[in-house]
Amino acid sequence: MTTQETQYTVADRVATITLNRPDRLNAWTRNMEKEVRQAMETAAADDNVRVVVVTGAGRGFCAGADMSLLQDVADKGLHPLPDAANGGVADDFQRQYSYFPSVPKPIIAAVNGPCVGLGFVIAMFCDLRIASDEAKFGTAFARRGLIAEYGLAWLLPRIAGHANAMDILLSARIFGAQEALRMGIVNQVEPAAAFPAAVAAYARELANTVSPRSMAVIKRQVYGGMTQTLGQALDVATTEMRASLQCEDFKEGVAHFVEKRAPAFTGR
Repeated sequence: MTTQETQYTVADRVATITLNRPDRLNAWTRNMEKEVRQAMETAAADDNVRVVVVTGAGRGFCAGADMSLLQDVADKGLHPLPDAANGGVADDFQRQYSYFPSVPKPIIAAVNGPCVGLGFVIAMFCDLRIASDEAKFGTAFARRGLIAEYGLAWLLPRIAGHANAMDILLSARIFGAQEALRMGIVNQVEPAAAFPAAVAAYARELANTVSPRSMAVIKRQVYGGMTQTLGQALDVATTEMRASLQCEDFKEGVAHFVEKRAPAFTGR
């Protein structure tokens, strides 16, 4: 029987997707993969959601692929989910796991504990990562006879730098939150006791003080820029700037600043 392996909640314009197999440190399954993608699509389509948080139930974020999934892959080969169509987004960011950048809202990985293997891949495809000081990271692939999975060989050097990426991938060692912070893998580290509140506060700040239209465009610019020349990126910026000057959020951005009040962005 198929069981629900994630939880989806919305509060204060923030959608939280919680991987919900705490007894297995939220090890990843095919069912969980489907549920997370469905949750991302729901969040993307909901105007009441401006930020998405991905986290794990219990004491782990995601300890990697469940052994049953690994055995299934070993027996039958890879079975990626169908790619979702997403207008205006490069094909690179519409594939299995790499579709996170196509979600037009910031995605924060709230890494509360072990984040290893496929769990590490999931966290790296998020836009931002906030870690508990009890979090642990690692790829594990080379110690299982595997390779850098799901585009991580392309993504990790862009986030952590070439030397750090080679170390993490080749050694497959486990490292802590402070080292992850030094390498630029996480944006901030919070004490475990204060971690949930710190993540919630950051997510609410984005949701309530920043134009959702601006966030969507900036996210598209950043990921698009990964495969563009500087000239192409400049052309995109010029086009997007002209469009932004005509939008409601720009007018509200000026008005709330001049009037010294909280913004009331609509995303239009």
